[in-house]
Amino acid sequence: MFKLRVTPAEGDTFVRDVEADSQVIGRSTKCDVSIPDRFLSRRHARLFKKDDQWLIEDLGSRNGTFINGTKIGRPEPVKTGDVLAMSASLVKLVGERQEEFTSTDVFYKPVSDVLQRTTTPPPSEDSENGRALALYADRLAIVNEVHQALAGSIALGELLDLILDRAFEHLRPEHGAIFLRRDDGEFEKAAGRSVKGATGELVYSESLVDEVANKGVAALVLDAQTDQRFAAAESMLSAGVRGLIAAPLLDPNGALGYMMLSSNAAVRQFTEDDLDLLVTLASVAAMRIRNVALGEEAVERRRLEWELKQARQIQVSLFPNALPDISGYELYAGNIPSRGVSGDYYEVMERKGTGDCVLLVADVAGKGMSASIITGYLEALTSVPIEAGRDPHEVFQQTSGPFCRRTPDNRFATILLAVVDPSSGRLRYANAGHNPGLVIRPSGEVERLEATGLPLGLIGGADYTSRETSLEPGDLLVLYSDGYTEAENPDLEEFGLDRLTAACTSKRADSLQEVARGLEHELEVFTAGSAFADDRTLVMMRRAE
Repeated sequence: MFKLRVTPAEGDTFVRDVEADSQVIGRSTKCDVSIPDRFLSRRHARLFKKDDQWLIEDLGSRNGTFINGTKIGRPEPVKTGDVLAMSASLVKLVGERQEEFTSTDVFYKPVSDVLQRTTTPPPSEDSENGRALALYADRLAIVNEVHQALAGSIALGELLDLILDRAFEHLRPEHGAIFLRRDDGEFEKAAGRSVKGATGELVYSESLVDEVANKGVAALVLDAQTDQRFAAAESMLSAGVRGLIAAPLLDPNGALGYMMLSSNAAVRQFTEDDLDLLVTLASVAAMRIRNVALGEEAVERRRLEWELKQARQIQVSLFPNALPDISGYELYAGNIPSRGVSGDYYEVMERKGTGDCVLLVADVAGKGMSASIITGYLEALTSVPIEAGRDPHEVFQQTSGPFCRRTPDNRFATILLAVVDPSSGRLRYANAGHNPGLVIRPSGEVERLEATGLPLGLIGGADYTSRETSLEPGDLLVLYSDGYTEAENPDLEEFGLDRLTAACTSKRADSLQEVARGLEHELEVFTAGSAFADDRTLVMMRRAE
């Protein structure tokens, strides 16, 4: 059996156990493996077992399914280590890790049980509890000492050194270290030391780390040299480890890391009381580490908020300062970001020399700051051929290669570019994988401006074509981003193209401001307070009757 390590287009990597012989992967929350990637098909691919062989098949997705970079056209076998690419998301087949030893209750203690026991005073009715009371009092004194030592503002490095100071003072190990979890989920040593003259170094097994850091238990190894459960842990045995204790640094969101102490001296074996004290120290350390992190996050958040405001100001400056005045036509354009800055971009301009009106709506995969940076690059790439008078498909063919080469593999953009001759109403357009534009006639009839090529950035040498229609008197042209159509209500139902079309059609005779307000009203009623997950951009043009 194996696991799936999923790296979505947006958000954190997560792992799913493969527990059934068929797993459907897609954007829908009803899939066995649901991935938050808006360019995935709802049911994108299926992983299934047949005759002791695992295979992957594409379920008719828009963008296809790839195994290690090769697109599949039929069910193909897969194995652990293979990487499946679906849109901008990656799914890696990961084998199960073999345990190096088997844990037992004697050597592993749930941290919650230890803390409950060590923070509850023992009964004092008889003299037999004298040692327990003395131990409890000593532990309280140590905890109070640690709290006083850590009072006030303190940097993370200094905090970790102070924690190790107290651990070495009271538990007398030969080697000790504190490991913290990185952003990628792995652990790295953040602080460590050894006593003067100590032999060897701090050595441990990966399976012990898995138990401590990922399962919230504390570990006590009395003597790895004589315990058969460590027969496979060669790194510990070769280093001569005789005793080891380890405890996780737990906060409400999971393990921040773990502390580990070891001894190679035969005369020093750790006891359960030592383990209990280490758990207590680790609990205090986790609380203080979390507080330091929160303080640093607050400073960083204020800095990012300032940078976000600056980025939004720069981005707004890329949008047209004012819409052109085209005789016989009404124009509207607006952008509402979902995260301060937008991955959408629009352009409405009058070409010098020809008098043609150019309308463009683009949507870069992703959200927030990274998407807005790529949006600025896209604007720079497209502006030169647009102003040079190129046909819509020529603009895409000129920019597709550079955009593909100079942006990350999981970044691409959909874009719809329309050029209108105001005197005749002739409209030429190209659609690079974007939502279909709408031409709404006075009669209520609707013409859709469908895709004429792939999104920019998927393939460097993609082909594009331009198509032609016309804007007759009274016709309304509507270009938009999928922040409208993919907005969801509390039942996770999407607003969809049909509702957008109906909202615009019902207001087609009103001013374009009223059309936009009417669409926003319909959207707010539909979503019923649900947050908008994506940017919303709307560009409209209507020819006077």
